Amino acid sequence: MDIANAINIDDLARLARRRLPGVVFDYLDGGAEDEVTLRANREAFEGYRFRPRVLTGNAERDLSITLFGERLALPFMVGPTGLNGIHWVDADLALARAAAEAGTVFTLSTPANNSIEQIAKATRGPKWFQLYPWGDRNLSARLIARAREAGYKVLVVTVDSLVAGKRERDARNKFSHELRFTPAVMLDGLTHPRWLAGVWLRRGMPRFENIAEFAAPGANASALAQFTRSQRNAGLAWSDIAWIKQQWGGPMLVKGVLSIGDLQRAAGAGADGIVISNHGGRQLDGAVATIDVLPEIVAAAGKDMAVLIDGGFRRGSDVVKAFALGASGVLLGRATLYGVAAGGQPGAAKAIAILRDEVDRVLALLGCRSMKEVSMKHLSSQVINRN
Repeated sequence: MDIANAINIDDLARLARRRLPGVVFDYLDGGAEDEVTLRANREAFEGYRFRPRVLTGNAERDLSITLFGERLALPFMVGPTGLNGIHWVDADLALARAAAEAGTVFTLSTPANNSIEQIAKATRGPKWFQLYPWGDRNLSARLIARAREAGYKVLVVTVDSLVAGKRERDARNKFSHELRFTPAVMLDGLTHPRWLAGVWLRRGMPRFENIAEFAAPGANASALAQFTRSQRNAGLAWSDIAWIKQQWGGPMLVKGVLSIGDLQRAAGAGADGIVISNHGGRQLDGAVATIDVLPEIVAAAGKDMAVLIDGGFRRGSDVVKAFALGASGVLLGRATLYGVAAGGQPGAAKAIAILRDEVDRVLALLGCRSMKEVSMKHLSSQVINRN
């Protein structure tokens, strides 16, 4: 099977697994500890059942949404993920270009392997910047200024990884944002020649380009990885989020919210919305599945706060279920990463096209003409009230 014949996101994941060494695929695919939350994110979608409407005359469907005054062609966006260059050379550029061609947002992560400025110059689509509030305020202020000057429209502040999760696949592989060439890793790389030639021999270990200016001059990938690990800021508080909002001045999302209390604190700190997220099951194992807390958080948010969500989205039906429960938008993580890891920009574009087609088909079968028409009435009330 090749990318052209992939029919769903799982097919792209299988292609990515085949192409990548095990240590690299485990970094992409894995979660924290026993991976309970990683599995729960997927399993939770199965608890919601559709109630379709028929004969509604919805021969044409509109998948677009509007967020922060900008119309997007799709209800999902490419969310922030770091160290993408270990999967494909210039993977951040590939993802950004695929998103732009599809008319949706690309979100650049702080630990990206292409810089804020490079992505801005090379792509024309809507772009958001994800900030890890590492280190002291000078580091955050500089990254915020660079993103604003480069034309990024929304700041996404990730707050759920101030202490590193225990990702046991990575620990077994002795992987910590850099490859350590044990005999097993070397053999694994040699048995994946497409990755070896296309990534490692071509470029080597990718650097965190957005962080390079804060480390010693000429710092290599290993030194930058060590620097980022030293900058985690477990003492961050809501007052710091208010300061970040003041520095940014534009629309801001707080990513990593799983409770009404934190939603309210985010609003109090000046956030324009939140992203319901458990970091893809990579931080606190045993945390609640994101889709399960969506209805209560939407109800508490009111009309003034955007409520986006990520975590386990692999099907267009997952996206539609999130909108039926009140989501303002969906951020994709692994779904588009599997695509880019399988085949660069064409693979990322394939992932987006698969999900676009699935969302459109679900709308057709539900009897909806647009994402705006999707609501709680399209889900089984018995399942919605199961908790």
